[in-house]
Amino acid sequence: MNAIVSTRHSPNQNHLLAALPSEILARLSPNLELVTLSLGDVLYESSIPVQHVYFPITAIISLHYVMENGASTEIAGVGNEGIVGVAVFMGGNTMPSLATVQTTGYAYRLKKRHMMEEFNRAGGRRSGAMQNLMLRYTQALITQISQTAVCNRHHSIEQQLCRWLLLTLDRLSSNDLTMTQELIAGMLGVRREGITEAAGKLQRAELISYRRGHITVLERSGLEERSCECYSVVKKEFQRLLWDGLDTLPPVKRMERPQNSLRR
Repeated sequence: MNAIVSTRHSPNQNHLLAALPSEILARLSPNLELVTLSLGDVLYESSIPVQHVYFPITAIISLHYVMENGASTEIAGVGNEGIVGVAVFMGGNTMPSLATVQTTGYAYRLKKRHMMEEFNRAGGRRSGAMQNLMLRYTQALITQISQTAVCNRHHSIEQQLCRWLLLTLDRLSSNDLTMTQELIAGMLGVRREGITEAAGKLQRAELISYRRGHITVLERSGLEERSCECYSVVKKEFQRLLWDGLDTLPPVKRMERPQNSLRR
């Protein structure tokens, strides 16, 4: 993980930061550190106090729960629609999960102290804007975690794979994913053979093109038809709480409705 200086990237590429009133973003900006995140980087570990929050702009972060025997399953993903490290402002300070980089890219990192100064700021007509936005995002994240648990228990591997591909695709600027079947199997907590069979069905239906370590989505609508309702539930809740829900927040600048961020 390396800090860099770049003129090609902006905090507005993260949709939560973009939704903040201009004066709040102006206060945060000097303390936002652009960092490169590489595949497998660990942003925080189970039960260890979280020292930073991360606002991804092109990277995707996977939240995992790791069992005592070493097995793990993804419980949620975070991309440019969100923030990693909600324990900082929820008061718990630690999480039982592990946060690792799923897709290499960039994020803005903010120290815990600066996050809490703004989260707890009182007074002024923008008072509470940051807090309300972060709490709404946390509710949407809880929905994603809950729906993932239901999906993993009740739906087929093919449906789970479609849901996972769609959520990942929403956080990318292209239809190409760099991901092996083994890594996807680890994310979903299933056997690799199950992913191989499910991916084969999708490829034969010409919905995806797959070669080792690389997946291209050819027909998104076909994936949506084969996915379970879990993808739609998560997408609609993010829309309700973050995009549509901004109308009920203290005055903030309207978030641009991104083409690819948990919605079409």
